[in-house]
Amino acid sequence: MQVRETLFADLVQGRAQQFQVPLYQRTYSWAEKQLRQLWTDILEQAELLESRENASTHFLGSVVLAPSPQNEATFPRWLVVDGQQRLTTLSLALAAIRDHIAEAEPDAAERINEDYLINKRKSGNDHLRLLPTQADRAQFAAYVRGPFSEKAAGGAVATAYGFFRRKLVEAADPVAPQDVFRIERAITSRLTLVAVTAERGDNVHRIFESLNNTGLKLSQADLLRNYLFMKLHTRGEQVYETYWLPLQDSLSNEELEQLMWLQLVLDGDDRVRRQDLYAAQQQRFERGAASEEAIEAYIRELHRRAGIFRRLLHPEEEPNASVRAHLRRLDAWQAQVTYPALMLLLDRRELGGLDSSDTARAMSYIESFLVRRMMCRVPTNNLSRIFQAVPGQLPLDVPVADGLHQLLSADNRFWPNDEELREKIQKAPFYQFGRSQQRKMVLQRLEESYGHPEPVDFAAAQLTIEHVMPQSPGDEWLRMLDEDAASGELAEDLHSRLQHTLGNLTLTAVNSQLSNHPFERKQDLLRGSHLEMNRRIAATERWGVKEIRARADELADRAIALWPAPLRGVGRAERSRDWHLAHQVLAALPHGTWTSYGDLAAFIGSGAQAVGSHLAKTPRVANAYRVLTSEGKVSDGFRWTPQDQGGDVHARLTADGIRFTANGAADPAQRLSVDDLALLVGGADDDQAVGKEDTAQRTPESQDEETRADRFYRQLVAENSPERRFFRQLAEDNSRETVEAVRALFARWEELGGSINVVGGDNATGAFLTLGESGAPGSGISPLSLTPGCGLGGNAYVGFQYLAAQEPFTDRVLCSELLRHLNELEGVDLQMRKPGQGPDPSFRLSVLEKDRNRELLVETLTWFRDRWESRDTD
Repeated sequence: MQVRETLFADLVQGRAQQFQVPLYQRTYSWAEKQLRQLWTDILEQAELLESRENASTHFLGSVVLAPSPQNEATFPRWLVVDGQQRLTTLSLALAAIRDHIAEAEPDAAERINEDYLINKRKSGNDHLRLLPTQADRAQFAAYVRGPFSEKAAGGAVATAYGFFRRKLVEAADPVAPQDVFRIERAITSRLTLVAVTAERGDNVHRIFESLNNTGLKLSQADLLRNYLFMKLHTRGEQVYETYWLPLQDSLSNEELEQLMWLQLVLDGDDRVRRQDLYAAQQQRFERGAASEEAIEAYIRELHRRAGIFRRLLHPEEEPNASVRAHLRRLDAWQAQVTYPALMLLLDRRELGGLDSSDTARAMSYIESFLVRRMMCRVPTNNLSRIFQAVPGQLPLDVPVADGLHQLLSADNRFWPNDEELREKIQKAPFYQFGRSQQRKMVLQRLEESYGHPEPVDFAAAQLTIEHVMPQSPGDEWLRMLDEDAASGELAEDLHSRLQHTLGNLTLTAVNSQLSNHPFERKQDLLRGSHLEMNRRIAATERWGVKEIRARADELADRAIALWPAPLRGVGRAERSRDWHLAHQVLAALPHGTWTSYGDLAAFIGSGAQAVGSHLAKTPRVANAYRVLTSEGKVSDGFRWTPQDQGGDVHARLTADGIRFTANGAADPAQRLSVDDLALLVGGADDDQAVGKEDTAQRTPESQDEETRADRFYRQLVAENSPERRFFRQLAEDNSRETVEAVRALFARWEELGGSINVVGGDNATGAFLTLGESGAPGSGISPLSLTPGCGLGGNAYVGFQYLAAQEPFTDRVLCSELLRHLNELEGVDLQMRKPGQGPDPSFRLSVLEKDRNRELLVETLTWFRDRWESRDTD
């Protein structure tokens, strides 16, 4: 290969030649942020020309060229292996200048045209000096051939051309005019490129991979597409037009990548990860010699399956009503993990392997598998593996729907049977399970099961989940529960056990009106509901323990009829999983907290006596001694197991940070309720935490700032995620004002498109403000890292030594500008150190308590993001 530094003019000017963007390249994709940065660089260079300063040119990046197979001695053609985004953008900028001056300076306009844009004596595609990929070709050609040609509307090419036309008009402002010819010279002779020219016989694909694959600049779909069309030497154009363009138009790049992965899974590779798609598919082709026929057959099959895949993404495109209904519900469930099984079913149907009736039946098994597992709180962490394995494990000796039913009923699939489903509906806190839209869908399906002659339009009705017996019961509710309570049972414990069960939940559009009113008032509102389940609730005389359990039984009957059960004959492991969940939440109890037998029982859907019996008989359950009575006392029946001789219980509790009142009871402020326990293991969704739908019911006094802050601090103690550990440690060594300031900063950073990456464990953590894919080497960047402090207060560190090796901050001027921005904060005086001369500079997090300092830091981070996003990504 030959490597040389050159200018745009030297690269494209002179004799007739053409730069061809091959089919395997992605389409033109520069957006306004890249265009703005380029325009700023062009104007800076134009100003240097005006001042006649002998300053260095601006380095724009590299261009990698290879001889085209269509090359001729009298008309050189070059494949643009890398750099097409730059060449296309500069060509469009010159086309915009040409059109801007065409009326006043026609000769100059013609000169620009002939020098940089066209081959005057060539026709057809050869007339263009730059020939983009097919998807961009028509629009690019329209703009290059002049302003009087018909131009296609929309697209990145049109956006770029319009951007430069607009900026040229602004540059002609009489108040501060810019010389348009100086702008032309800045583009053609002040922007330097490194031209890498491969010779015939060089492996262009390997060059492309080394430039793009290791840097992760292209998606897996981009890399695989490039590979495919590099292999289609003779039929590339036809395959591209017939199959690839329609495929590309029907799916986004991310969706196309998902389809490529699904095709691998359907073809039997049930272990491939999506991030390994390119390498896995390339290996499959290489093992089969990768003939053009094999490549074309693969793309043709991908094109066929794209129509099937779109039905998963857009269920309204499915023609069969029964199948469409299942697809809509699975889409609402956000069940993307089931795509391998759904694709297999629709693919088999299209090929004649089963009809729509059997397809719908098979989908009912998938829906039931998901719903029953959610309602019985079976962990979801292995769902991807289960459904990815379906194509390879489906029995071949039975019909497809029956085979899927058999496969999902296997011992290690944990599909709850009717008995467990009924038990969970009766006792478990359904409201804390799954995602908010999943809980709503279950209730919607149960409502639909009544077969009302005028069914509710759930898409139009804005329904929320309502607790009939409210989460914050008044005196009348508690008196009724006292009447229902067994001997020695407290109304509060009874309420805790029943409030979130399915029997106490319904759907309504008048949540705020129902509020925490007594049942008599709620009856009046529910009678007027269009929902059959609400009318039935309103028809009861009271709403206590008996009524809630009776309704749970009725809903269990309907759920069992709606969602098919697994096949009989598989072993049950549900009981051990229930206790495993109890052990898990007890192990996660933070220092200085306790819970009660009733709270723990309500959390796992059991009874307080059963919990006590299990803990008394089961050795080595972490923190079992921190389960107390509802009054905060050690149970009279508590005994250490023979394997757990822990000594004096009160001494252990005191050592764990539990405070005791004068009467010997544990501090109630340290008690974790059933809702708090759900936070410990992620039981409630982030998007709808427990009680969120009742916000409209609370009094104004309960929504003041101090109350919300108190709730936040309680969650800091209760939740054990990395971010919460960071904030918990931050709260130990910093003021509440500092913690709130950092919390606000994180929220603003996420609004800017960044993410928070917390590392460390229970004793020490650090939080990195990150842009890009922080998990992929070389594809992300962090401007700031925060530490909570170890008794000395928290600090924010600026890693200038790290940034100096990251584009675009290898430019020392940008690092200096970042330093200047940060030092504008009051109380911040950072000094940049040379490598090896001490740690990175830092400032105290307490300076962020001042609103102005926080706003200045957000402005600095916005500037940092814009500089990073406008870096050269070609």
